[in-house]
Amino acid sequence: MKYYLIAGEASGDLHGANLMKSILKEDPQAEFRFWGGDLMQAVGGSMVKHYRDLAFMGFIEVLLNLFTILKNIKLCKRDILEYQPDVIVFIDYPGFNLRIATWAKAKGFRTHYYISPQIWAWKEGRIKTIMQSIDMMYVILPFEKSFYEDKHEFPVQFVGHPLIDAIADHKQIMPDVFKEKHNLDDRPIVAILPGSRKQEIRKMLEVMLTVVDDFPDYQFVIAGAPSQDASFYTPFIKKQGVHLVMNETYDLLSLSNAALVTSGTATLETALFKVPEVVCYKGSYISYQIAKRVINLEYISLVNLIMDKPVVTELIQGDFNTKRLKEELTSIIDDYNRAVLFLEYYDLEKKLGGKGANDKTAKLIVESIT
Repeated sequence: MKYYLIAGEASGDLHGANLMKSILKEDPQAEFRFWGGDLMQAVGGSMVKHYRDLAFMGFIEVLLNLFTILKNIKLCKRDILEYQPDVIVFIDYPGFNLRIATWAKAKGFRTHYYISPQIWAWKEGRIKTIMQSIDMMYVILPFEKSFYEDKHEFPVQFVGHPLIDAIADHKQIMPDVFKEKHNLDDRPIVAILPGSRKQEIRKMLEVMLTVVDDFPDYQFVIAGAPSQDASFYTPFIKKQGVHLVMNETYDLLSLSNAALVTSGTATLETALFKVPEVVCYKGSYISYQIAKRVINLEYISLVNLIMDKPVVTELIQGDFNTKRLKEELTSIIDDYNRAVLFLEYYDLEKKLGGKGANDKTAKLIVESIT
């Protein structure tokens, strides 16, 4: 069978790659064509476009790149028509994917969606598009099943969260080897995960690094995003006591004592590695003011949303400053607070439904088209 997958971000590339591996278990003759990244490319098939050419952050950034986005949508439609896949699998990335899904459904293609758009956070009106254009939705957060089925009477499949598999499959590393490779000493590590897009990295790192001198007994290590070149981080690592690790985020988290993390999937990854964290977010003034008026959520981090309580501290916009960062980082390196967080993290993992999300999803997809 022929599978067409569309992922538009680094997290989508990870989940897309693991889903492709699971599909191959069910359908060894599977052929893939996709929009994604290096991880999906490593599995096999043909890549149409890399996600680094698709990721635009915030309302203003989207408007400034509208011509490019429309050009990509046109390319995608043409490519699907030429490839004639047996099924299209959309992976998150709703602004782009729902446009393609509406068109694809009208053309008679099978449409499956892995990792629901966060319409429970904003743009709930997209439920109409989903109900009309998606044959099957696979959700990965426990409260999403209730949102779709109880509130909107749209049946979905809760398959668990794929990050549990990704982290469980992470190979253990030798700490001494990792430290020697990256010129690290024996001080505890504070990981810095500033995001994956250039504009967000610049904004977040500038503030995150202002606390380095206040914690001389720790070494700070930036997790370089796979979508960026190491040279992009050079201006930020000139500060004494700051290091850079490229494309080894899971290795870094496995050895970290604490982390400063930009809001997004990385907040959940950090929690599943049982690393105490401070969640940070700062957008452009205009984008933030718009978001504040259209997003109706009590929390921004996946950890707090899933647990439905403030497990990790969130420093948003004005609260994301040197003084608050120093206070919160001091708090999470305290032994008692760390122990409390660990217990919360274990409860979080239980709520996510255990291992097997990719295998469950792959089995359902293949069964539906054979």
